[in-house]
Amino acid sequence: MSAATHAERQPDSERLDRKAAAFVFLAFAAAYFCSALVRAITATLSPVLTQDFNLRASDLGLLAGGYFFGFAAMQLPLGRWLDQHGPKRVILYFLSFAVLGCVAFSMASSFAWLLAARVLVGMGVSACLMAPLTGFRRWLDGPSLVRANSWMLMTGSFGMLASTLPVQWLMPITGWRPLFWLLAILILLCMAVIAWIVPPTPVTPLTASAEANPASYAQVWRNRYFQAMTPLAFFNYGGLIAIQTLWAGPWMLKVAGYTPLESATGLFYLNACMLVAFWGWGMLAPRLITRGWSAERLIAWGVPLSLLALAANMAGASDTGWIGWAVFCVTSSVLGLAQPAIGMAFKPSLVGRALSAFNLMIFSGVFVVQWGIGLLIDGFKAVGFSEVASFQASLGVYLCCAMASYAWFLRGKADNSIQ
Repeated sequence: MSAATHAERQPDSERLDRKAAAFVFLAFAAAYFCSALVRAITATLSPVLTQDFNLRASDLGLLAGGYFFGFAAMQLPLGRWLDQHGPKRVILYFLSFAVLGCVAFSMASSFAWLLAARVLVGMGVSACLMAPLTGFRRWLDGPSLVRANSWMLMTGSFGMLASTLPVQWLMPITGWRPLFWLLAILILLCMAVIAWIVPPTPVTPLTASAEANPASYAQVWRNRYFQAMTPLAFFNYGGLIAIQTLWAGPWMLKVAGYTPLESATGLFYLNACMLVAFWGWGMLAPRLITRGWSAERLIAWGVPLSLLALAANMAGASDTGWIGWAVFCVTSSVLGLAQPAIGMAFKPSLVGRALSAFNLMIFSGVFVVQWGIGLLIDGFKAVGFSEVASFQASLGVYLCCAMASYAWFLRGKADNSIQ
């Protein structure tokens, strides 16, 4: 279905003019910047956290995955609340828990405390992408929606950049605990800006039709397009985030032989490449879509490149540094087009549920892949594999899952026309 057709289904009274849309975008982008920063910071902090709390690879994977567990756990209620109360009220409520989580993380004295705080942070920032995407579906037309989504992900890459070298530079000066106090303050400032700038969502009375056929997640789960996209969301998109936010760092340290500073520098360059990739999608994707290149067609061409890059990185072993992981992440960035495509597949009253359900699949995948790779690394080492071989074998298991999910996507052959 064309962007123009989708746009016709949106109430014109809710559209924002360009200036208002820019300010709203920036307000939400600031919060998503903080969300991405706190998401990815464990990759940079992994050496000091491992030393301070005597963590194994599986512990580190669980700690990083705890964020995504909390994130995923909130997605289904989040979608319902977004549809009922609008993005402004919901994100402000959730961010208050992120502030508490950052403070708790800074005060942690045990691994269990760290993990609980990490889960709370994940719960608190779980609306930072879904809230703006739900609002953008109401406030923007089709091409602008795709661009805003890509540039929101670009903002996330800025946050991930900030979690690398800047954090590494601050560590000798502040230590890791005060960094989380600073994050709590930044999130409070974002809340103030959102409260001031973002328009409230008008509450409209239910029509007789809506009362007789209330919106539910069943309508989302049964959607063929959603079903076709789900395995890609879980394994491919989830795996991209799992590697970008955690396992690329330990690979560079333990397989490629980087120092902690070199690893942080590599992560900085990796995330800089992702920033450019999402900026490029924001510029290019609306033009491609208007010329007949649908999101699913772009994904169908792009995902095999990411699978080849992952296989090459595994084969390269100690020769694979940040460049190899940057190539994998950039070729996987085409999956960012899936979220606005999912939003376009549903009527506005279901968008919050649809996007949150899709996000649940993504971040459940991040948790499973992030922790699963750690468990596999420890397991392969326990049966006699070397450090390098353990990393290779673990990623080999992940590659098989990613290939199977891509095959399922091709088999689905669904489009995102509203059903």
